[in-house]
Amino acid sequence: MISVNDFKTGVTIEVDGGIWRVMEFQHVKPGKGAAFVRSKLRNLRTGSVTEKTFRAGEKVAKAQIDNKKMQYLYANGDVHAFMDTETYDQIELPEKSIEYELKFLQENMEVQVIEFHGEVLGVELPNTVVLEVVGTDPGIKGDTASGGTKPAVLTTGLSVQVPFFINEGDRLIINTTDGSYVSRAQ
Repeated sequence: MISVNDFKTGVTIEVDGGIWRVMEFQHVKPGKGAAFVRSKLRNLRTGSVTEKTFRAGEKVAKAQIDNKKMQYLYANGDVHAFMDTETYDQIELPEKSIEYELKFLQENMEVQVIEFHGEVLGVELPNTVVLEVVGTDPGIKGDTASGGTKPAVLTTGLSVQVPFFINEGDRLIINTTDGSYVSRAQ
């Protein structure tokens, strides 16, 4: 058991029959009434996000999650194959269970596969990935002073807002938590 006062981003809990990862949390101490913890939770089975409020000091069950380092191999229709880098065992995950992660996945990329008592729940990406720009409008000289942005399409099909100086063929570092541009890759 874990107290909601000890919540940290990334902690996995069992609540209402679901396995949830804490995405955000905020301790609130109103001037009148009891303190509480407002949290944003992501269901690891369905991918849905919900907001839940707990009383301060309330106890919840901590979910024992196992992470396995695996390599993304290929897509076969609506099924995606991953291989354990140590035992060479392969698993297949349906597209619907890793829909968000597919925006960042590339062949041969290493990821963490999340398991709960032998049940594969999904994939955990690194904090940032490097992707190449395959389509964007060319930058216009003199446009950089305003600090504006333009859309760019990356190799995985993800569309990101980037600064005007980014061109096709540039390799970019992309934040996987919100899909935003971080910087150019070296």
